[in-house]
Amino acid sequence: MHDAPLDMRMDKESDITAEYVVNNYSEDEIAKVISDYGEELWAKRIAKFIVEERRRKPIKTTFELVDIIKKAIPASKRRTGPHPAKRTFQAIRIEVNEELKGLGDAVVDFVDVMNPGGRIAIITFHSLEDRIVKNTYKKLEDPCTCPKNLPCTCGKKPIIKIVTKKPIVPNEDEIRVNPRSRSAKLRVAEKLLF
Repeated sequence: MHDAPLDMRMDKESDITAEYVVNNYSEDEIAKVISDYGEELWAKRIAKFIVEERRRKPIKTTFELVDIIKKAIPASKRRTGPHPAKRTFQAIRIEVNEELKGLGDAVVDFVDVMNPGGRIAIITFHSLEDRIVKNTYKKLEDPCTCPKNLPCTCGKKPIIKIVTKKPIVPNEDEIRVNPRSRSAKLRVAEKLLF
């Protein structure tokens, strides 16, 4: 929304900035970041345009990056939906701040210190976060590592019961009052009694 240096760090002590990512990552690495963290359909094309542009001069500001992304995404695909740079900026921000690193481990750690019968409720705002929480809950509910077509011999027992088989999402009234809630998903699990 405003032209600024390409930083995106939440921790200003961190060495990795958005400028570093776009000017130093390989084309494949940039495409992977944009695809994995932004779920952007045009990730490879955007990465190619970024690499071509940085050969001419380093990419230093947010508006320079926005212009590159707009050139990479065909005009017909930019006419509807959110800002064309939204997914790419989100992806780079997640990469710079390692936002998803350790989320699954944190869920396991929280469950470890819960009392039996206690509940854990996690709200996510991004499909990648939600997928990590959902899959971690599933592993804690069914930790057996034995082949599914054979009887269990590993002895691993369920640690939690998933309370919300499908996530709880905001209704239209809540979204109207709080538009930022539109992407929120709540998942709840209960620690089993041993």
